[in-house]
Amino acid sequence: MVVESYQSKSVCVIGAGPSGLVAARELMKEGHNVVVIEQNHDIGGQWLYERKIEGEDPLGRANKFLKVHSSMYESLRLASPREIMGYTDFPFVEKKGRDMRRFPSHREVLLYLNDFCEYFGLRGMIRFNTRVEYVGMAEFAEVAKELKWMVKSKEKKSEKLVEEVFDAVVVASGHYSHPRLPIIKGMNSWKRRQIHSHIYRVPDPFRDEVVVIVGSSMSGQELSMELVGVAKEIYLSAKSPVSEGLSKVFAKHKNLHLCPKIDCLEEDGRVLFVDGSCVTADTIIYCTGYSYTFPFLDTKGIIEVDDDRVGPLYEHTFPPSLAPSLSFVGIPRKIIGFPFFESQAKWIAQLLSGKKTLPSWEDMMKEIKEFYQSREAAAIPKHNTHDIADFEYCDLYADKVGFPRLEEWRKELCVSALMNAEANLEVYRDVYDDFELLQVARQSPHFTQLGAHTFEV
Repeated sequence: MVVESYQSKSVCVIGAGPSGLVAARELMKEGHNVVVIEQNHDIGGQWLYERKIEGEDPLGRANKFLKVHSSMYESLRLASPREIMGYTDFPFVEKKGRDMRRFPSHREVLLYLNDFCEYFGLRGMIRFNTRVEYVGMAEFAEVAKELKWMVKSKEKKSEKLVEEVFDAVVVASGHYSHPRLPIIKGMNSWKRRQIHSHIYRVPDPFRDEVVVIVGSSMSGQELSMELVGVAKEIYLSAKSPVSEGLSKVFAKHKNLHLCPKIDCLEEDGRVLFVDGSCVTADTIIYCTGYSYTFPFLDTKGIIEVDDDRVGPLYEHTFPPSLAPSLSFVGIPRKIIGFPFFESQAKWIAQLLSGKKTLPSWEDMMKEIKEFYQSREAAAIPKHNTHDIADFEYCDLYADKVGFPRLEEWRKELCVSALMNAEANLEVYRDVYDDFELLQVARQSPHFTQLGAHTFEV
């Protein structure tokens, strides 16, 4: 769909996390009428830490809608330095009296998002404690010759379903809540405790236990290190070879063990690995990632989630048949998130106002098909479709939007932090040697030209 002249649209943004907040800001700047619907009592999305997990299925499989949205655990700190994280016009600087570390806790990110929300006056457009139950094409769309969207929502303490029609919907509901689980023989009949890292909060419940952690990505590594002083034995099951740095860390601790992929689980508590080894465990923690799910969204089959490929989506943002009235912010993974969400939000807002137009349906579908083919040719699994890990892609995306490319210092600091984390898993957040890069970052316009913003640095 191409908007030919400027119009102020009524837009519903689903979610008040980092992607939803910046979407609301950009839509507001373009003169659109914005309503943000947030299921929790405050902003932050994933960064709004929820300590209480009572009533949640330990594996996150029970309900269409999860009771707990955040997957943050109590001691979590950022894996990236704060310098690279902020929105382009609102740097994530230190504030006196708060967590001033370069790799602060999750609470500091929430405070930053609160600062952003308050500075740009976003809170007034957010409906808290309200869950979106249904989003679908309004019945009169064909008559009006312009696609509109029916949104049905409900406040937590109300049985009343509120129905509203919007010109556009921006889905910014996040993708780190719904557990992705492996398929393991015997998993459904294993009698002992099994949880997904989604509901892990503190180490105490695992004191003196034998724990098997499935998955050797960052969350698996972090939980292994968190439990090392509490659990009796920890067995980290990795389906592929681990880094030399991780091997060295495990060699330092007598109760840390690296294991291959699990072959099967036995009802008596045994965990059998593919190399023939075996351990009797008290708990299995699955650090196996998250799945995309949109239980409220009804597009009559136009948008589907197939093995975590959300599609078809042009540039991970627009479904060609429904764009720009339906869009997604925050689908890509393995990126520097906040600036990328900002570029997505700007594109969406300007398309809706008519400042920009999309390619034809045929051209968008062609690009999507070529993208899928390139991923397959590179032997990238379908469920990793939205894993970017490519600065060049982010720059090309910015070019489409007319948005500044990522600063070189941001890229270099990101790579430096990743390398340091791999080499020094236990201490990389507090021991680093990128001070020259840090100086370049701190002297950049991102930090020095703050306009009307006032910060205590």
